[in-house]
Amino acid sequence: MSSIEEITAKTTKKMNPTTGDFVRVKVWNATVANLTLMALGSSAPEILLSIIELVGNRMYSGELGPSTIVGSAAFNLLCIIAVCICAIPAGEVRKIKEVPVFVVTTCFSIF
Repeated sequence: MSSIEEITAKTTKKMNPTTGDFVRVKVWNATVANLTLMALGSSAPEILLSIIELVGNRMYSGELGPSTIVGSAAFNLLCIIAVCICAIPAGEVRKIKEVPVFVVTTCFSIF
């Protein structure tokens, strides 16, 4: 996690046009950077395993790489749904506010 914090904390100097002073501005949008880097970090083992198998099989896909990626994605999807369901206390009801975002996420998870 400290590597993600190190990357997202990067700043650059920009001149304020009204005052002429130099101010420090963040290079990364924290939300986008965290989501991107976390996704890359959590999927890297499966992707590397698939690449190693592909190179080892002279650029022919074997069974291990695609199965690992699909299995990992299914496991992650089901675990995230389970945690979200279990996190709501008994007797409480929650509603999805951003339905279009939920629909896009669902479509990318299924297909």
